[in-house]
Amino acid sequence: MSLFVKKPLDQLLSQGDSEKGLKRTLGAGNLVALGIGAIIGAGLFVRTAAAAGEAAGPAVVVSFIVAAVGCAFAGLCYAEFASMIPIAGSAYTYAYTTMGEIVAWIIGWALVLEYALGAATVSIAWSEYLNKLLDNAIPYSLSHSPLESFVKRVVDGKETFLSTSEILNTDVIVHSGIINLPALLILTILTLVLIKGTQESASLNAIIVFIKVSIVLIFIVLGWAYIRPENYVPFTIPEGTVGHESFNEYGWGGVLGGAGIVFFAFIGFDAVSTAAQEAKNPKRDMPIGILGSLVVCTILYILFSHVLTGIANWEEFKTVGKEASVAYAIDHYMPGYGWLSSAVTVAILAGFSSVILVLFLGQSRVFFSMANDGLLPKVFSELHPKFRTPYKSNLILLLFVGLFAGLIPGSMAGDLTSIGTLFAFVLVCAGVWILRVKNPEVKRAFKTPLVPLVPILGMIVCTAMIVFLDGYTIMVAGIWMLIGLVVYFTYSTKHSKLKN
Repeated sequence: MSLFVKKPLDQLLSQGDSEKGLKRTLGAGNLVALGIGAIIGAGLFVRTAAAAGEAAGPAVVVSFIVAAVGCAFAGLCYAEFASMIPIAGSAYTYAYTTMGEIVAWIIGWALVLEYALGAATVSIAWSEYLNKLLDNAIPYSLSHSPLESFVKRVVDGKETFLSTSEILNTDVIVHSGIINLPALLILTILTLVLIKGTQESASLNAIIVFIKVSIVLIFIVLGWAYIRPENYVPFTIPEGTVGHESFNEYGWGGVLGGAGIVFFAFIGFDAVSTAAQEAKNPKRDMPIGILGSLVVCTILYILFSHVLTGIANWEEFKTVGKEASVAYAIDHYMPGYGWLSSAVTVAILAGFSSVILVLFLGQSRVFFSMANDGLLPKVFSELHPKFRTPYKSNLILLLFVGLFAGLIPGSMAGDLTSIGTLFAFVLVCAGVWILRVKNPEVKRAFKTPLVPLVPILGMIVCTAMIVFLDGYTIMVAGIWMLIGLVVYFTYSTKHSKLKN
């Protein structure tokens, strides 16, 4: 049969029988909190400063708006699909019924890049921030990969960092990593919560969301008084600025480049759609969860980035404070608010925890759907007899993501996660248009407005953000896709239930 064989829509909808599948326990409030839990994390606290220092300058606030517009177009399309096809799997499931099996596989493989590898990267960052909060109480060897090491020299009883040319001195201390235990710890805890049940996971996520959103709001309110208007001039990075030679690193090109960087901050709302099969009333609740979380976080992002780049000059984020940009701005420009700097670190830990939780949830649900279709081994779709969660899939994910997080350095760029997400958005936008043409009679609880204009604009904006990412990221993503095609042709195409 053709590589583009499509799953019939009626067959797809029949999979949503909650008596046989995943347990429906989530309401609209749970879904909004789920989206916010995944959205507000590394993107807000880390990528804001990175985008300002590398590409957009103070105009990073416009970068957030551009990224939000692209997400809004995609979000409207996701909302239509999620209300019409309340099945786990998100973009993978939608692609299967609109564009065919090979496209569905490609997008499912791209979501691995977003969810599983993203969770590993965030868990490593979680470990770093925990150690910072504990004033480096965790030994270097137990909080870093065996591939990582650094060298210090003791001078008058104090440790100082060494350059590579000084390593041969006799008074040096070499610190080598063995395993990143904190990263493994948070991954294990959140996996056990997910196995226990989706409702329990949603409840924990809601508590975390309350903590981190409260601290974000406190920073915005208190930091507003410390904004220096001169930090917004010039608004974009001037052409000819040293270190900003590429077209997407200065001016309005830099704003678009910044949009591609901060887009990482918006990836959470599409994870909401992976939980469609666990929503109590998906036709009503899924659009609220997807669009509601997107609106709330967009407003917070715009205010947050405006305050951060107003307190500290964007050029400082090129060399210092990138990973701890908010704490840096507070410590240097908001005297008397040291407690807020510590609170921000707590918010970051909370943010990372909820991001990992939702990414793990999303990945296991995508695998659940792919295994049900025969494209992955059956073990990924087996449900716990009591909790009715894909517990074996969660445990396998813990094993592989844990190996990555515990033994590999956390140098993976957020841009790599963004490109997989953007690709999914492009195909979801296309899928809504295709289904409107081929199946106009299907009842839609929520309709994307102005079709085909909104899907076309979504595809254009998201494709533009892919183009404006750096060449290395695009190359690595291409290699990942080639590996996925090898897996598809050696295993999936032979076991596909639709073909066989």
